[in-house]
Amino acid sequence: MSDVKPAGRDVVLVTGCSSGLGLETAVHLAERGFHVCATMRDLGRRGRLDVEAARRGVGIEVLPLDVTDEAAAPRVVGAIVERHGGLYGLVNNAGVILRGFFEDLAEDEIRRVFDTNVFGTMAVTRAALPHMRERGRGRVVIVTSIGGRLGSPAVSAYCASKFALEGFGEALAQEVEPLGVHVSLVAPAMIETDVWSTNRGVARGSSNPDSPYHRAFLQEERWADEWMMSSPTRPADVARAVECALTDAHPRLRYLVGKRAGRVLALRRLLPGELFERIYFNLVRRHAMGGVDARRA
Repeated sequence: MSDVKPAGRDVVLVTGCSSGLGLETAVHLAERGFHVCATMRDLGRRGRLDVEAARRGVGIEVLPLDVTDEAAAPRVVGAIVERHGGLYGLVNNAGVILRGFFEDLAEDEIRRVFDTNVFGTMAVTRAALPHMRERGRGRVVIVTSIGGRLGSPAVSAYCASKFALEGFGEALAQEVEPLGVHVSLVAPAMIETDVWSTNRGVARGSSNPDSPYHRAFLQEERWADEWMMSSPTRPADVARAVECALTDAHPRLRYLVGKRAGRVLALRRLLPGELFERIYFNLVRRHAMGGVDARRA
């Protein structure tokens, strides 16, 4: 891969690029003419990114960045700015998922979700904003989830972190837009990626057959697999939404990716809140919550 920045190309930093949405977004943006600085926690996992970039004939600069390392973000962003003279875009994609009912989640597991999804996003954004603000130009994209707009059982910690990102992005957009920096939230529906398949994060307590939620969790896992495998949404759809957030003359605050998710949220907008919640929550209860055994300790 070439590490040389061609003249006139806007520099974009993308986090979490070893697989899935980050990998596809990095390659897609490089194809569209951006100079992409793709980061990941472990450079030993860069192989898939290298192969895909070579296959599609693009050069990508790959850098190590653990978003949970408090000192890492300023160091990496500073190096990018020093080398390339500025930073136009930041795509906060790095994240983890934790599946399991709340009572089965350990404190350290929940903290890991928030350290990565929320505080990691804030740390990289904090490091990037001064450089964008000084130039009066920049775009910050935060990849959230349909789970940041609609809560579901067995992903309470994950949804909580994504709801937090939605609030953070909405508030931040109002703070920095007058300074020439735009913030957009890209919310994908469920997509078949490593985070939902081979790297699916499952709480330790969820495998305990004595948990009152164990049977319901197994039902939820089967449902998640079926829903994910049948999803028409692909990583390329998310990459295109990120591109729009970086290039639209008047970028939107929110980009929703996935027709299924769009229909559900449209229904929520159209129906009175209590009616939607009654319908949706009743469906959820019939689908999975019948597996909960309240009598177990």
